[in-house]
Amino acid sequence: MSASKHVTHLLGVDVGGTVTKAALFDLDGRQVAVAAASADASTPHPRWLERDMDDAWSLCASAIRRCLEQAGVDPAAVGGVGIAGHNDGLYLVDAAHRPVRPAILAPDSRAHAIVDAWQADGRREQALPIAGLVPGPGSPAPLVAWLAEHEPEALQRTRWILCCKDWLRLRLTGEVATDETDAATLFTAVRSRRYEPRLLELFGLPDVRDQLPPIHGSSDVVGAVTAEAAAETGLAPGTPVVAGAHDVDCGAIGVGAVADEQLTVMAGTWAINELPAADVRLDPRWEARPFVLPDRWMHMGTSPASASALEWFLRELGPQGADRFERVGAEVAAVLEDPADVLFHPFLYGSPHGSDASAAFLGVRGWHRRGHLLRALFEGVVANHRDHVDALRTQFSPRGAARLSGGGARSPIWAQMFADGLNLPVEVPDADEAGARGAAVLAGLGVGLWPDLAAACEATVRVQRSYAPDADGVARFDAIHDRYTRAREALAGLEGA
Repeated sequence: MSASKHVTHLLGVDVGGTVTKAALFDLDGRQVAVAAASADASTPHPRWLERDMDDAWSLCASAIRRCLEQAGVDPAAVGGVGIAGHNDGLYLVDAAHRPVRPAILAPDSRAHAIVDAWQADGRREQALPIAGLVPGPGSPAPLVAWLAEHEPEALQRTRWILCCKDWLRLRLTGEVATDETDAATLFTAVRSRRYEPRLLELFGLPDVRDQLPPIHGSSDVVGAVTAEAAAETGLAPGTPVVAGAHDVDCGAIGVGAVADEQLTVMAGTWAINELPAADVRLDPRWEARPFVLPDRWMHMGTSPASASALEWFLRELGPQGADRFERVGAEVAAVLEDPADVLFHPFLYGSPHGSDASAAFLGVRGWHRRGHLLRALFEGVVANHRDHVDALRTQFSPRGAARLSGGGARSPIWAQMFADGLNLPVEVPDADEAGARGAAVLAGLGVGLWPDLAAACEATVRVQRSYAPDADGVARFDAIHDRYTRAREALAGLEGA
């Protein structure tokens, strides 16, 4: 499909577990407007994390409408829409395309016992060479197995098992689809990128094959905005909508890190540490998944333990107010030269070290101030990212500077900690909403604005700030990481459920 001459903008939507952001970009990738909508997830039982699916759509539609209104752009000039969404979790719909039950979000760990059983009987290990990854508690396979045991009627009423972005695109277009990056968590073989019967059999779920959606390329146009969705969103009816992608892939595109072995570090709700490569390299410490390019795979070390820890801290302990992030930066700066006495393990919502690991401040004394806790929080988040990056470095050699995005990128102090902690140069691109920009770039590719992904990133991404590792900072962080690791290992098996 060729782009119309009157196209001047692209819309990207980035949907997490609780926050949805719609951002409008010009054809140079510059953000013109952004609107966000958020809702609290519900926890009806311990380890559960859910959200209402209709509410998720309402928030998405509202964010799109307010973004367009803020921009004052003719909706007909929006050439395409792309959606990035969180992976893992479950969004179930019936034959009428209505939700079967609340969505289950990625950090949900109700299926932890199933994953532990699969670990004990070898099924997780058997999945790795086929799927390129081993399922965690929030993965669809154990969640579907959990539903089969505890809510069989929900599975019986399910026509389609979808990922987050697929549900929202269904509401935009009326079309059922997924893409190769999200399908990677829905029982596909990593090399063929197609549903694999051996995986369904391995997890005891052969009957769900007909409930899995058709797979498309991430930049394929799979539908158009319906009249009903146009009325809710303000988009023009008939606007092309591409398949979209897993938010981590869109995040890499949004910061321009699409070359082989170019590292993206996303410090947001999750710790995302990823790089593409021309071949599949397997290791249980990371996931190998199809990238948006047909001949590239994304290798990602992830855990739900990153900048969301700061959001939790501010919510529970302060400071509050519109200037809270500036105040946090000042408090951390004031104690940077103090001894690094306090440690923080950022495992509030999960960890890469087993389901029992939990968050903890260690080494706190009566003379420590809130700034010391915040500094430890910054350092603990970087230490968790470092564990993932160090694992990747056993088989990859990250090239050039790491591209940093998310909450950690907004703080110069935190960004320098990443450079020192990873012992890598760090670049922060001009992307407040990297995932949304990546989704918008996919939409532009789908309607023919650029010849390929490399050209699209060159046209839309610019580096804003750079940080070089400081020798003293690297040595200081090596010592912090050593204490962090020894404390984590000492606590193994002693932390609560």
